Amino acid sequence: LPSEIYGILSLILWALMIVVTLKYILFLLYADNKGEGGLLSLTALAQKAVGSGPGPVLFLGLAGAALFYGDASITPAISVMSAVEGLKLVTPAFDGYVLPLSLAIMIGLFAVQKRGTGKVSIFFGPIMLIWFIVLGVLGLVRIVQDPIILVSLNPLYAIQFLIKHHAISMAVLGAVFLSITGAEALYEDLGHFGRKPIQAAWLSFVFPCLILNYMGQGALVLENPAALESPFYFLAPEWALAPMVILATMATIIASQAVITGAYSLTRAAIQLGLLPRMEIRHTSAQREGQIYMPKVNRLLLYAVLFLCILFGSSDELASAYGIAVAGTFLVTSALIFIVVWQVWDRSLRLAIALTLPFLLVELVFFVANMTKFFDGGFVPVLFAGFLILLMSTWVYGTRYLHVRERRQTVPLKDLIDTLDRHPPARIQGTAIFLARDSQSAPVSLLQNLKHNKVMHEHNIMLTVVTLRQPKVSDRQRVIVEKYTDYMTGVILNFGYTETPDVPHALEQAKAQGLQINLHEASYFLGRRSIVPDGQRGLPEWQDHIYIAMARSATNATDFFCIPPGKVVEMGTQVAV
Repeated sequence: LPSEIYGILSLILWALMIVVTLKYILFLLYADNKGEGGLLSLTALAQKAVGSGPGPVLFLGLAGAALFYGDASITPAISVMSAVEGLKLVTPAFDGYVLPLSLAIMIGLFAVQKRGTGKVSIFFGPIMLIWFIVLGVLGLVRIVQDPIILVSLNPLYAIQFLIKHHAISMAVLGAVFLSITGAEALYEDLGHFGRKPIQAAWLSFVFPCLILNYMGQGALVLENPAALESPFYFLAPEWALAPMVILATMATIIASQAVITGAYSLTRAAIQLGLLPRMEIRHTSAQREGQIYMPKVNRLLLYAVLFLCILFGSSDELASAYGIAVAGTFLVTSALIFIVVWQVWDRSLRLAIALTLPFLLVELVFFVANMTKFFDGGFVPVLFAGFLILLMSTWVYGTRYLHVRERRQTVPLKDLIDTLDRHPPARIQGTAIFLARDSQSAPVSLLQNLKHNKVMHEHNIMLTVVTLRQPKVSDRQRVIVEKYTDYMTGVILNFGYTETPDVPHALEQAKAQGLQINLHEASYFLGRRSIVPDGQRGLPEWQDHIYIAMARSATNATDFFCIPPGKVVEMGTQVAV
């Protein structure tokens, strides 16, 4: 019936308007953390007001990040498979090749990631421009033929549909929700493109093209109900069906690319904020600091995507799993933005509720609608997110416990200096750089060196690397130098959570503040912890083993801090978690 078509189409159009346009484009993009966006940027912003320790805000950040990883795994799988399935419309003979072809495309997509997003985007950019123009033109042609479809812009049709068909409304809303997935990527990419370019591209180009295409599909189904089988592809002329399948496949690959690079950025931020162990980060651009490639994340995402493709077998089955992860992410961002408006922007509680409650209610309805598909495959991203929350919370609490325990056993740096002045050890030529966890305590590597080697260098630098809860740090804020004695200097290097801590480069900058150092002759002394389980205190024993496994998988400090490996001396200690 026409009223059903108008109602479903109205639901899609107003979902795009409320969730994507109003929430993300016109509201959430202003909640930036010094220019950076995304869930963890929002979490860091909220923690400035409520404290940086474990608590509800941190848990929200963990949950949001875990759900985003679920999204990053499902998006490439469902996007590519749905596009490739269009081949079955060209000829049914392709039916048996959809899954193998989808797997091959996915493997190829992840294989090219190491070339860098900049090189990939040069090829992808023009394709996306053509893609949205084609979407808009195809929809506009059909609307001109049947302009009555424009009545679906009236939200009353959406409300009437939900009231009239309340028995199936949750299932319909679960399907409608698929039209707004991917909105989180707009916020994640804020630091790469900036607020104004994203807003301009969406409002003036992408959003109108999407509206035209959806309304064109509605007009097509009004005229030919048989087209309901695949209204998107049947919107194109018969001669253009094969080119549309190819173009759609390329567009979905590009959409998958955006989610993959978002996962890299999210992981780097999570590492810097202490939510995950260190991983290898490769910079793929000399001009843009944000363009990175993370081999371990790339491999794990590929395995997850291939597993989901093989497990579900088709895009229709994957759709059951898709919505829950994305709807959960939307809810987390709305909860966090409420805290930011109220506590960080210092607005009244009433205003914070008025601004965020409508989004929370709409997204809660979508979340409930998607939860109806829980036993049809929706449990997969929930289990996946739960597993990641367990890993990240284990890492956070285990690391905090070790820091507290080690701090009780450390020697205050001031006391050590007093002891060294009274009983000076033998001195050797050169400069030693000792990495310290905090600037007030003597580094473990220094104590171990004095205990076993019983010598000190002529010049000693106590180096502390600090990750601030802001995305980037200016050169003026980067280095703090404090001279303790003639033979010992304290240096604090500040980095943002979206930056890779390049210690040698930052020490070169410290020369401008009077630090006298020859990095070519200096040696770096690092402490290496051997962690053993202790079921009597700290974490439960089963969690001890998880933490130890994560610690062993971490990239060593030498690589993470960009220190030349030939200049590193490691001093080992054993600690129980």
